[in-house]
This record gives sequence, C-alpha cells and structure tokens, in this order.
Amino acid sequence: MKIQLLKLCVLFFAILLFAAQCNNTTPEAKEDATSFDKTFKMAAIFPGVITDADYNTLGYIGLTSVQSDLGVETVYSESVAVPDVEQIIRKYIDDGFNIIFTHGGQFLSQTKALAEKFPNVYFIGESDTIMEDMPENLWVIGRNFHVSFYPLGALAAAQTKTGKIGYIGGLPLPFSYAEVHAIKQAIADAGADVELVPVWTGDFNDPTKAREVADILIADDDVDVIIGSLNLGMFGLFEAVKASDKHVLATAKYTDKSNFAPNNYITSVLYDFSGPLTEIVQKIQTGEGGGYYPLGFDTGVAMQMPLKNADDGVEATVKQVISDVESGKAKVRKDVTPH
Repeated sequence: MKIQLLKLCVLFFAILLFAAQCNNTTPEAKEDATSFDKTFKMAAIFPGVITDADYNTLGYIGLTSVQSDLGVETVYSESVAVPDVEQIIRKYIDDGFNIIFTHGGQFLSQTKALAEKFPNVYFIGESDTIMEDMPENLWVIGRNFHVSFYPLGALAAAQTKTGKIGYIGGLPLPFSYAEVHAIKQAIADAGADVELVPVWTGDFNDPTKAREVADILIADDDVDVIIGSLNLGMFGLFEAVKASDKHVLATAKYTDKSNFAPNNYITSVLYDFSGPLTEIVQKIQTGEGGGYYPLGFDTGVAMQMPLKNADDGVEATVKQVISDVESGKAKVRKDVTPH
C-alpha cells in the first residue's frame, strides 16, 4: 500500500514539474510562437480604380502577389477619398484584418495616426520623405520618385534638338517638385545647354487639361521632349504629341504605355510593388513590426529598355547614368522646394 502511495506521489510531482516547465517558457519564446502561429489578413486602400493600368493597378498586383506567394487572405477598397479612409480602415480592423496597406502618399497621416491607435495591427504606408517618430507597427515605402527622374532628365537632355524640354505634372506636390529639381540636376551634371519648362495641370487624371498644356509647350515653347508625371492625364499628353506636325517625343511613368503613341514614345520608369510588399509582409510574419523600405533601381524601379524612337547613343548614356546612380557615383539630391 505504501509503495503504491509512493508511486502515486512521484507521478504527481512529475506532472507538476512538467507543467511548471511549460509555464516557464520565456516571454521571447511565447512571442515567437504567437508570431509564427498568427493568422494574417491584409486589406488595401486604393485612391483610384485597380483597372487604371497605372499606379492603382501596380498596387493591386502587389496585393495579389502577397496573397498568392504567402497565402495571406486579402481584400481591398478602390477609389477611396482621403476623408473616407479612416472609417474604411476601422471597419477592416473590426472585421479582423491585421495588415493595412494604404497605396498613396495622401493617406500617410491617417495611416500613422491609426497605427498609433491600434498597436496590434500592422500598417504599410507610402511616403516621399523619411518619417520621424514612426510607430513600431508601421512600415513606410519610400517612393523616391526623384531618383528615377534624374536619368529621364539625362535622356531628354541628350535627345532634344531644340534645346527645350517639358515636364507635365498633376498637382504641385513635394514629390513633383523633387522630380523637377532632379531633372535640372541631371541637365547641369551633363553640362547640357538645355532649358526645362515645367507645368502643372492641377489634376493627375484629366486628359483634356494635359492635352491643352502639352499643345502650348509644343507650339509656344518649342519643346520637343516632354517628361510626363501623370496618371490618366498621360492620354492627353500622348494625343498632343501624336497630333503635332513637329516630331515630339514623350516619356511616361509607372507602366509600359508604348502602345498609346508608338512613334512618339521613348520609355517609362517602371514601378513594382509586388516585391517590396511581399518582402515587408514576410518581415511582419517573422515578427518585424515596422521600418523604412526605400524604392530604387536596385528594388522596385526600372527603366524600360530598349529605348524607342531615340537617337543612337542615347540609350548608352542613360544606362551609364543609371549605373552611376546605383553605384553612388551620382548622388541625386532630394529638393522639394517649390519651383
């Protein structure tokens, strides 16, 4: 009887010891286990329609890449106005979505504010400057548009015959000013005697205004290369260069738009959000709460090659400029002061 009682006591203490070992898991181990086992659901906010074959389409492709490559459930809202973004994000959070991606710098202030209010939700925003005092659960994709417009400036300076090139933007925002200053820097660095005429239409998506502005640049300013920094407004720019009796060339942004003006199109600065978004979500899955992810020619940005309708030697010039930017030999300044 005493032997059986002794065996029961030994068994009892063994169970207690095992339970104690399980409960004494370090906080780090518990956090790692939670991160590993946590189910992630991602919601995206787009300022326009995902079928624009432009900026919003690129964001949507990035979202679908996260879903297909990482198995993360995804949803999205398109054509979201800035005043409505907070309400939509809060609804997604109430529905259990714990990764929120806002595609567009206009949403950054609300994204940061909500990240501070919901520390258990991860946020991914976009910016054109490095943000200070970032919440630990916020990732910011630095778009760095000025870096890609530097080689466009070198291209236009090498291609122009009139010595005058144009820039058409939508709204006069800091990133747009930075693009203009980068073009000017490229012209100066090349030692070219070229004048840049920058104009803003007041709307990134108005083809009619873009057409009117481009017509004026061509007729009154004798511009023969136009660098476009527009969304749907690019269609108006293309119509202007095609209709001109002068040989005017144009560059675009975000996606391949060569089919809209085959005889006037040179190239586009191509952007990719699939790689950056997938990498950021992978970091979130492994426990990295937030950080800064800069885009550049080494990640997320590329110049469409080969160049079309360009003179001999221009492509080699552009490739060398891009190589200099990548190596750090050419340092593109970010100047956001109004032009």
